[in-house]
Amino acid sequence: MSLLHTYVLPRLRPNLEVFAQISRPRHRIASQLNFHTSTPLLRILPEMAEDQPTGLKANKGIELLTWGTPNGWKASIILEELKAAYNKDYTWQGINISKNTQKEPWFTKLGPNGRIPVIVDHDQGGFPVQEGLAILTYLTRHYDPEHKFSFTDPLDVSRAEQWMAWQHGGLGPMQGQANHFNRLAKERIPYGMQRYTGETERLAGILDTHLATNDYLVGNKYSIADIASFGWVHALRFSGVDLDSFPNLKKWWESIVARPAVQAGLAIPSKSGFGNDAFLEKMKDDKEFAEKEHQVAEQIKAAKEQYGYKYSSP
Repeated sequence: MSLLHTYVLPRLRPNLEVFAQISRPRHRIASQLNFHTSTPLLRILPEMAEDQPTGLKANKGIELLTWGTPNGWKASIILEELKAAYNKDYTWQGINISKNTQKEPWFTKLGPNGRIPVIVDHDQGGFPVQEGLAILTYLTRHYDPEHKFSFTDPLDVSRAEQWMAWQHGGLGPMQGQANHFNRLAKERIPYGMQRYTGETERLAGILDTHLATNDYLVGNKYSIADIASFGWVHALRFSGVDLDSFPNLKKWWESIVARPAVQAGLAIPSKSGFGNDAFLEKMKDDKEFAEKEHQVAEQIKAAKEQYGYKYSSP
């Protein structure tokens, strides 16, 4: 299987020329370190390897169109939680973003932005919903009658909306750019590396501070506010951020990743290799991989030093 089919990064528009460069030496920055990135692969399930969706396949219930990224996990995790809580089953199709399936006309009719995830509620006349934040609120509004993952108190509703908006406009975009500059950019630009890695660290610090006195983000219960940010925190190590530097956030991540429904959601459409747990396992078991990742960490460190980066949060 080619790199194009196995290496998938969150929130990045596929670029054949960029993927072709993954295994080649990179440009140097002031430290004269040679750039060589290496990413854990996305393990595509055998039955999915040649599967290329061409349209919807269900006619009832919720149908999920997704891929294994932090944004895709928002939808698959809440659907698995609703399935466990209410026996609310659903259908899913894997949308291989490296093949640009999400840009095909049948898909963009449902999600005009041409991004995953998208859900279609066949029980509401085939009503489509795009964007993870909107999907989380839609599904709990319609299918969480006991408010196990949502809220009834208006102030808690507002608090949840604020944290989800914070993730949607802050953590996701900044961490996505850190992934790009640290992993995929054709030219290694130290300013971009330190800028977006540093901003991701700042945002992680905000979560860590809040979680110092709270088990969860809102109302001291696990909710869609947590699910919105979880996928991005799950990929922090891959993004060049040391989760161990944020002990409260790490404890929160450990409690959520242990949930059976979360594990099931992370496996749709297939188990990714860039979550924190898989990343550390790969570092432990694969010496060559660990050496390459150490190089990446040194490159990020050198970029920070070049521009005098100092961590601060908020």
